[in-house]
Amino acid sequence: MLSSFSLGAEAARRHYRSHHHHLPQLPATPPRALPYPQLPLPFEISGAQYLPLAWADVKGWSDDDHLAAYKTFRASCRSINAQTVAPEPKSEYKALGASLSEPCRAAKSLELSDDAKAKTFFEENFAPLRISRLGEPDGFVTGYYEPVLEGSRTQTDVYNVPVYRRPSNLFVRGYKQDSVSLPNKGPVYRKIGRRKLVPYYDRGEIEDGKIAGRGLEIAWLKDPTDLLFAQIQGSARIKFDDGTTLRLNYDAYNGYPYTAVGRILIERGIIPKEEMSMQKIREWMAQNPDGAKELRRQNRAYIFFREVNLSDKDEAVGAQGIPLTAGRSIAVDKSLHVYGTPFFIEGELPIDSERSKTPFHRLMIAQDTGSAIIGPARADLYFGAGADAGRVSGRLRHPMHFVMLVPKSLDPTPRAARLPVPDPRPSEKIAKLFPQTEPAKDQAKPAAPAAAVAPGKGETVAVASPVPLPVPRPVIEPVQELRRPAKNRPHRQQ
Repeated sequence: MLSSFSLGAEAARRHYRSHHHHLPQLPATPPRALPYPQLPLPFEISGAQYLPLAWADVKGWSDDDHLAAYKTFRASCRSINAQTVAPEPKSEYKALGASLSEPCRAAKSLELSDDAKAKTFFEENFAPLRISRLGEPDGFVTGYYEPVLEGSRTQTDVYNVPVYRRPSNLFVRGYKQDSVSLPNKGPVYRKIGRRKLVPYYDRGEIEDGKIAGRGLEIAWLKDPTDLLFAQIQGSARIKFDDGTTLRLNYDAYNGYPYTAVGRILIERGIIPKEEMSMQKIREWMAQNPDGAKELRRQNRAYIFFREVNLSDKDEAVGAQGIPLTAGRSIAVDKSLHVYGTPFFIEGELPIDSERSKTPFHRLMIAQDTGSAIIGPARADLYFGAGADAGRVSGRLRHPMHFVMLVPKSLDPTPRAARLPVPDPRPSEKIAKLFPQTEPAKDQAKPAAPAAAVAPGKGETVAVASPVPLPVPRPVIEPVQELRRPAKNRPHRQQ
């Protein structure tokens, strides 16, 4: 009876509430939108920080030879304008994308011969953007050049170091085996038969003769150190006894990451970091032939070359496919940047001598790449061919200011103005009442007093105490009542 009564009463209460005290149902509160709801950022380069500038804020901009930079830029534009599709594979994933085609079309009909007009061209078609790696104030530059080496077309007792062309069994996924200039990053395989792929030989195996005698020798050099430096630079000129010259360019690599031999010498304490240069490396290798052999093999990467039809008057060909310009071309990270992008690089470099601090403020054009060039503000400066260029480029390892020139169509300043404004910050009064104080490093120290006198000053500075956090509610375990045994429980009378 009691059980039936309870169920009936509960049903009556529910009926009464639903018919006589029914409150209107309020619409559900919509979820709060994020400050930036699925809007693309105005400009984005992975791992980079950047700041829009005015041209007047670009230090040294007015002191440069803008006409020389314009001529180098137009050389890149010839390659960009010749493209019927995107300038580079997957360029749509890069910050600039195909936007350089617009200023390149403008430069196509402008045969400028005046420095002031060249300067005006860059200012009217580009916006300056200070750029560096995330969390770092500056970029970093090194230098490279084209070695001029003595060699022979045939093997002799003096010339016995082979320069190899790309082997036919070298395979890179996504590329035909006869493609020109395979990428310098990613895995590379050796094809065995029709299907089996294994990693390609490393430097030690190749130096031990794994691919010797297969007709891959382009020429022969005197010293394996000459070959190592030619491979690091990515190009070389070989002069023969009959007065002729052979021009070589990068064609492929064996799939192993580049290891800087100079860094190994620094880590071993052989050459101090402040004295490191390519000339120091060469001198140590000449004095320690056995150690040089072991040091070379620490860099397992190996470069294969191809012959190029260039005269001695032409500069080396960069990865963009055009001859480089000494003092104006740079190698950049191809995964982040587009060939043809202008970069204004400013700072001091030891150009005149090892100890000199020569002012350097120059507009450079991205026309090449390298496996060791990684990051948004990382560049390798091309200085030309020969021993003098090698001495200058060999001592460059310096932080520099980088200003990237962005086409006006991608200027991040007006595009950023269309982004929604984030939530307002607390008022100044609220911020003073509830300061965000960091926890004390030493918990044993007593709490700071309510007022403290700043050292060296006669003023009393009020220090607000941190707002105490609420004490967490204690967890109370429910106490279960002891129940009597069923045999002692009195029977309910019917």
